[in-house]
Amino acid sequence: MRDTGELLAGLRQLIGSGHVLTGARATRRFTRGIRYGGGQVEAVLCPGSLIEMWRALNAVIAAGRVVIFQAANTGLTGGSTPWGDGYDRPVVLISVMRLRGIHLIDAGKQVLCLPGSTLDGLERTLKPLGREPHSVIGSSCIGASVLGGICNNSGGALIRRGPAYTEMALYAEVRADGTVVLVNHLGFDLGDDPETILARVEAGDLPAPAPGEAWGSDRDYAGHVRDVDADTPARFNADQRRLHEASGSAGRLAVFAVRLDTFEAETETAVFCIGTNDPDELTTIRRDMLAGFNSLPVAGEYIHGTAWDIAERYGKDTFLLIRRLGTQRISGVFALKSKIDGWTERLGLGTTLSDRIAQALSRLFPNHLPSRLRDFRARFDHHLFLRMGGQGIAEARDYLARRFPSTSGDMFEATASEGAAAFLHRFAVAGAANRYRAVHKREVEDIVALDIALRRNDRDWVETLPPELEVQIAHKLYYGHFFCHVFHQDYVAKKGTDCLGLEHAMWKILDRRGAQYPAEHNVGHLYKAPPQLAGFYQSLDPTNSLNPGLGQTPTARNWQGSCGCGQTH
Repeated sequence: MRDTGELLAGLRQLIGSGHVLTGARATRRFTRGIRYGGGQVEAVLCPGSLIEMWRALNAVIAAGRVVIFQAANTGLTGGSTPWGDGYDRPVVLISVMRLRGIHLIDAGKQVLCLPGSTLDGLERTLKPLGREPHSVIGSSCIGASVLGGICNNSGGALIRRGPAYTEMALYAEVRADGTVVLVNHLGFDLGDDPETILARVEAGDLPAPAPGEAWGSDRDYAGHVRDVDADTPARFNADQRRLHEASGSAGRLAVFAVRLDTFEAETETAVFCIGTNDPDELTTIRRDMLAGFNSLPVAGEYIHGTAWDIAERYGKDTFLLIRRLGTQRISGVFALKSKIDGWTERLGLGTTLSDRIAQALSRLFPNHLPSRLRDFRARFDHHLFLRMGGQGIAEARDYLARRFPSTSGDMFEATASEGAAAFLHRFAVAGAANRYRAVHKREVEDIVALDIALRRNDRDWVETLPPELEVQIAHKLYYGHFFCHVFHQDYVAKKGTDCLGLEHAMWKILDRRGAQYPAEHNVGHLYKAPPQLAGFYQSLDPTNSLNPGLGQTPTARNWQGSCGCGQTH
């Protein structure tokens, strides 16, 4: 194994001294996850070209190091940061966020994205063409990367598009003999020399696509999600249907570019706000629309009343910032917050001062939600925001008019501003529990955050916890992508709670319900990878050099020890 000084000197020659970061202060924002994760690294590398990334990867692997690739560091399960100090080799983290670039293919019907391309940037690139990426709601607001979505099988709010997926990628793999090999499955004939291929891809010097049948999205999903009587979930992270090379690889490959389908944007949409105190009403709506409508909904987002209330108070500044600044600038706000938290931590003031100040400032502003939304919250505990497009608008309008008002629920067709506020409020829920924890750290032990996929035929989707678990929880936040039956469940644990024990108890309940978890986040270091996923990781990375330990698998070289596949290696 090469000496640290020798390795760092070589890396500085490869990518420049200013882009080889060492020491806790310089590397902090890369080595700590947005919610979980953290550990020491030998260095953080920030290459400025695909060739620099290739050369750095080869140098680090030849030196016998572990490599963790990181894009926007917006993951929620610690999957793109080190996890403690249990590695048998030094860790080098490679950040790809300087490698931004989006190339249009076939007038924008497809795109080729470099590793640091963001969903927000892709959305803005496609908007003048009347097209959209896989995801335009939620993660695009905080600077999440396109490749992060592909590598983690990320989901999204758009029902027709399913999980992020492609069969066309340019990636490097570390083979069993330790060699690093570049694999071009983009569908373009770019020659055989790795650096020539990388230079052409970065420059957008692409020939006509070769004939082929590879997919750039999950083209079966619209039919798959309609099968409301199937006893399996519609989508989840370990679904073998969508584990393919870069897709679902979770850092086990070094991905340099992906080729993706884009989607025609709806030119006319309408939002319907549905509230009820009987969750069976929402079940009926979901089953009727998926199985019987000619037009699938564009999106259908669920919020429970408690999640609504906490987001209304503790997600208020997020709502206002996005409404005022737009999605293209909000990621910069999050980056600034990370820097401020680093400063306050070094001064002995902890890492929550920025949250507490932001929360105090948010109280100076009037209530941000439209009056009809606030009225619905006062009346109902279960809320569904339904977005329809094209001919589906009239279809939904007629259907809902026949169902509501009912004895338990009601609905209204939102104005454009009300509809935008409804979906933005739903987005703000995702960070509200974290803010609550920061403000109430004396009463809160931590957040137990679960990301689950229920079976498509589940009618009983409202969770009932046993008393011994209820007593440990201050608040339960339920929200999610209702038509896909994917739910986010954030439990605010009371001070003194054994959060790991609580989480494991929740897993047992989910297992009995036939749920899969995680649904659309990566297993990270929080969840144990099921055998099929652990086996997939091992097939991609036989030396266990890239992001080892993911899914509670071994961190040791060559997979030594017991891992998630149930075998000893």
